[in-house]
Amino acid sequence: MSLPSQRRSRYARAVTDAVILTCHGTISDLADLEAFLRNVRRGHPAPPELVAEVRRRYEIIGPSPLMSTSRRQAELLEARLGVPCRAAGRLWHPYPAEVLGELAALGAKRVLSLPLAPQSVHVYHGAVEEAAAKMNDMTVIRAPSWGEEPALLDAFAATIEEALVRLGESEPARTEILLTAHSLPTRVIAAGDPYEKDFRAMAARVAERFVSRGYPVEVAFQSQGASGGPWLGPDFVEVMRQAASRGARAAVVAPIGFISEHVETLYDLDVDGAAAARDAGLAYARAPAVGARDAVIDALFAVARRALG
Repeated sequence: MSLPSQRRSRYARAVTDAVILTCHGTISDLADLEAFLRNVRRGHPAPPELVAEVRRRYEIIGPSPLMSTSRRQAELLEARLGVPCRAAGRLWHPYPAEVLGELAALGAKRVLSLPLAPQSVHVYHGAVEEAAAKMNDMTVIRAPSWGEEPALLDAFAATIEEALVRLGESEPARTEILLTAHSLPTRVIAAGDPYEKDFRAMAARVAERFVSRGYPVEVAFQSQGASGGPWLGPDFVEVMRQAASRGARAAVVAPIGFISEHVETLYDLDVDGAAAARDAGLAYARAPAVGARDAVIDALFAVARRALG
């Protein structure tokens, strides 16, 4: 398949390498919600009450910015790297197969799979490799977990500083900082997934910047799913309650397990989390997701350069 010369001319040389940035995925039309949840649940239809609850949350937050942010990250990374960079959704359009088809049409033979999640990157790589296996002559390179990339840690720290400024709390010892990530069923961790280990290692690197200034910092998990069985904890709401019982006056919740805003931040933290903090008698501030900040693109660039050579 040939492409018009003006589409090729944006790159400094003939395209052989490319990058696919894969996020969780989200819908733009609530008419697709049931199909999306079926994908999330590995082909199992969601109960009507779950569909209704997720619909309610989307209606409150409005369209999720997850995919638009992911596309912006890809655009900015492409400008830095000089090779095609595209965003895909693991569980909704554009799927990896769609994006790899576009990259192949540009001439890409070697594609870096760089998940827009710092942990459990193998899950995203699997989706990309499955799609690439159906294409001719395409090699997939796996980026490693990148949660401890220095520029990413800088971005996380900057968002927490912003939240502290908004909070205006002058007593660090009475201001709890919670570093959160999406909870997972503990059976997944027991089966060998490095998600919790990798997240805690990343969180420790962020925490050290604030513990040294007198802030208590805790790791917590959020957004537990609807399936049965135990999930990773402690839950961030319970951690806030415990902090209040110890004399904390304020809480900053920093969702460092998420690169972009989505329903888990815009509803679970900004709606449910804020209400839980009020109930606990805590002043509350939520650090924004790092999104497409310069430092995030710096981190993605560093990972991509090392991987592509």
